[in-house]
Amino acid sequence: MNTRTQRRWLAVAAGAAFSLGIVPAAEACSICRCGDPTFNALGKDVVASIGWRFAFDMDRYEKTQGPPGEEDSIVERRYTAIGAYTFGERALLVARLPFAERSLTEHNGGDIEQSHQSGMADPEIYGQIKLWSSPFRGDLGRRGSLALTAGVKTDWGVNDAMRNGERLDEHVQPGTGSRDYFVGLSGYYLINTQSALFASVQERVPGENDYGYRYGRISLANIAYEHKLTNRLDSVIELNYRDAGRDRLDFSGTLDPDTGGKMLYATPRVLVNVGKGMVVRFAAQVPISSRLNGAQTEKTVLNVGFTHTFGGSD
Repeated sequence: MNTRTQRRWLAVAAGAAFSLGIVPAAEACSICRCGDPTFNALGKDVVASIGWRFAFDMDRYEKTQGPPGEEDSIVERRYTAIGAYTFGERALLVARLPFAERSLTEHNGGDIEQSHQSGMADPEIYGQIKLWSSPFRGDLGRRGSLALTAGVKTDWGVNDAMRNGERLDEHVQPGTGSRDYFVGLSGYYLINTQSALFASVQERVPGENDYGYRYGRISLANIAYEHKLTNRLDSVIELNYRDAGRDRLDFSGTLDPDTGGKMLYATPRVLVNVGKGMVVRFAAQVPISSRLNGAQTEKTVLNVGFTHTFGGSD
């Protein structure tokens, strides 16, 4: 790709980001997480070649909680740096370092209170091991693969932010303050040289933080169809499902009635190969069905990011 062409692709990418309203976007808090972050940032076959990958994502998330007229609303903008290294075409190690900005608007007896906080959210460290792959088949390479993922979300994020001597609401804290564990399976199947299917399931078990708060247990399922439109342009359509338990408010075991439930999203994504190992990504995660507990509303999640594969070619 010559310099002029590369600049044109970058201009298209920047314009698309602007049109999506990327006032830095947000992945949600742990209960709101949906989708497969490894597939989103690194692709369907992350152990195909040995070496480093780096990705960066910006997400914007919005949610309301509580009865009409008294609902609280939260807007989160999250920036996540991802580093990954593949060993021996069989194992992958990933580290995710997020930074979150959260704004919370609360209705208290006719009064409106607003809180804003930013800081480091909870880093994640996990590994992926290829359990099985099909024999090598010419232009298709290995047609199918199955992998195991396991890891931990640390409690290193900010969870003790204060204002006027009082701790801010749990949902405006950038980090959850808990150590969570997760495990899952993922696999892909190459239909032909232009198209592929990807699927994954994952279970996440949150711990409690120092204040007794514990997010509900989460089950995730994802399926995606990827189709190459041109040498530079890929399209993806996904279905992302989440089933989350209610949050525990404190050490007494009291559950928040307006948390948890089931969500199904449709996620269209476009990937632009701008050359030199760089791919720019745009996605919108749109709610299409929900059965949430109590009074809750989740809005569309916007995502923009890029992935760089070291040693990639034009």
